[in-house]
Amino acid sequence: MPKDNSQDSALARAGALSGRSCVRGVVGRGSLQDSNDSPRTLRQQKPRKPREGNEIRASSLRPHVFAKDCIIRWQTPAGGNFKSRMAQALPPAACATIFELTASNYGAGLLRFTQFCDEMNIPETLRMPAPEFLLVAFLARHAGQVQDRTMGNWLSGLRIFHAVNGAQWEGEKLLQYAKKGARKLNPETKPKRPPVTYEHMLALVKGLDMGNSFDIAVFALACAAFWGCRRLGELLIPTLHGFNPKRHVSREVKVGIRTLPNGTAYAIFHIPWTKTTGEEGANVILTEMPGLLDPVKAIQHHLNSNTAAPAGSPLFSFDTGSGRGWDPMVRDWFLSRCNDVWTKAGLENLTGHCFRIGGATELLLRGTHPDVVATLGSWKSKAFLDYWRRIEVIIPLFISQASDLGRIQLMRQSMEDFERRHGSTRR
Repeated sequence: MPKDNSQDSALARAGALSGRSCVRGVVGRGSLQDSNDSPRTLRQQKPRKPREGNEIRASSLRPHVFAKDCIIRWQTPAGGNFKSRMAQALPPAACATIFELTASNYGAGLLRFTQFCDEMNIPETLRMPAPEFLLVAFLARHAGQVQDRTMGNWLSGLRIFHAVNGAQWEGEKLLQYAKKGARKLNPETKPKRPPVTYEHMLALVKGLDMGNSFDIAVFALACAAFWGCRRLGELLIPTLHGFNPKRHVSREVKVGIRTLPNGTAYAIFHIPWTKTTGEEGANVILTEMPGLLDPVKAIQHHLNSNTAAPAGSPLFSFDTGSGRGWDPMVRDWFLSRCNDVWTKAGLENLTGHCFRIGGATELLLRGTHPDVVATLGSWKSKAFLDYWRRIEVIIPLFISQASDLGRIQLMRQSMEDFERRHGSTRR
């Protein structure tokens, strides 16, 4: 077989070498086998009761819904006419898609603003459009208690809520000055959430049912995010109606299974969008790993088992055996299932970004060159160094045996060399 000198092959080869350099002993079920689907019955989630101190006054304008649905479902006196005109001009599906794509990540700001207005007895008519002095008072209420970046996200949510209700946004210079002042009062940052570790991934493969179509898709996605160092938003869709072929990978993509001259297999597929490369997208490269956590077998098992979804559906769709026969994997379902397994295994619940952090750290510990890890995860050199400085404090979480101390020392030396070569100094 002729030698492949492409970047993709080189990355896979580097992954293969690092995979062989550290093979941990694993006790559990055997390799993935094809089996009959027994689709999981998905539990319908309900909004939880607000914590004490976070309640809002009961109002027919604000039904009890998930925070991510507040911008869509909550109403205001000022927004009624605007939404009525939209409903007359567009079909319901188009309206729902606009709101879900625009507003699903910003509900927390609206919730906090509503709590503040309730506390201050602000009338409904003054909440939208919110005058600038009210926005500044809201910011001042949380300054010194909440990070300025978080408050910025809250204000973004409020601005979107104004937009979807056709209301003018009045935050101008005074609000900008207030934001600068709040930045100087930032509280100490909380300890970072731990990453997904090798032990978390082992718990998944042992706790999931590899004969269940939903669990098969969950495990394949987890392996792709972990070993491919990808953000979850690059691999799955946020909501049932949130699929965008320009941003989300579909089953139309060709998942290539290739073999290096040394016999190591790797899977490769293209995603259409990433946070760093935009619409250029990137190649996800998953190199064969020994043991139960082989991403190549996981992705193959998923594609061979979940066959009901059409070519234009999201890549990690799964068979349901009822209705249309398939459903797309959405973020909430995926994380809920993972955390359910981890809770039963006595591990901490984690968030989506923890896969990218954990996978990159595990590859570095296995001896993968930092340049390879940075390329796998589409990091630029400066961004990767910033990432490294953030994860140094969580490295002890990866220590499970005495031999890991030597691996950590080698990783530190490798990253120090990476830092020297890219001409960056610590701040």
